[in-house]
Amino acid sequence: MKLNSLRLTAVLAAVISTLSAAPLAETTAVHTKPDAASPAVAFLKAGTEPVVAADATAPAGWLAVTLAGPHEVYAANKDINKALDVRPGAPYRTAPKPDAPILALAAAGDSAEITGLHGKWTQLKLAKPVVGYIQSNSRPAAAAPKPAAPAPVAAPAVTVTPVTTTEAPAAAAAIVVPGKAAPTGDGGSSALPRLFQGKLVSTYSAFHPRRPYDFQLNDSSGVRYAYLDVSKLLATEQISSYLERTVVVYGTAKAVANSKDMVIEVESLQLR
Repeated sequence: MKLNSLRLTAVLAAVISTLSAAPLAETTAVHTKPDAASPAVAFLKAGTEPVVAADATAPAGWLAVTLAGPHEVYAANKDINKALDVRPGAPYRTAPKPDAPILALAAAGDSAEITGLHGKWTQLKLAKPVVGYIQSNSRPAAAAPKPAAPAPVAAPAVTVTPVTTTEAPAAAAAIVVPGKAAPTGDGGSSALPRLFQGKLVSTYSAFHPRRPYDFQLNDSSGVRYAYLDVSKLLATEQISSYLERTVVVYGTAKAVANSKDMVIEVESLQLR
């Protein structure tokens, strides 16, 4: 009986594998749950061969599929740690807003590259595959057998050209750098660590008085966005290796006393 069960399991696995190779007859929505009312996070074009998710199950009428990626996702800035990694368990959303569909949950060791900043949200390129669900009744019916050619006329040769659908990943949105503003203008939320991007440059100039800080962050037009206080970084950090290069800074923005400038207390930084 045990042997028969194993054989049955193998047969079912083979059947599922065969079904997963059949191209879709029409564009099919991929849902977050096996429920037509759940959000659609992707669409598979007609001709696409869905890949069955080996580590997920689905109820009758549905099929768990794997979306290989990369995926454009968004994480809340509060879920980004000092190492610029997403906190395990935090949601990856499909848009930079709190009610956007959740594509997946972050896990330790995820390969996610920061590609943009959108206010309180960080845009990332997530490399890991994720699981979604499609309705299995969206699969095509088995092809009807071809009628036999009348004798004695030989059937004409038919050349079948495979249809390949290659969908290029969406281009990364332009990185948004917040405008220069007093760091207390959003009700105190800017007192929390945030992500900032720009070019790290030295403030030293032989023809100008010494600035209050040795480094600053410039925007894309070369204008200073904020000074950088690097006193919290490890002494072994070679700041010189970041000079004149675009960096992503994690830190807290504060006003510089008796001026209209602001300074970012840097907790960590990395090359963009």
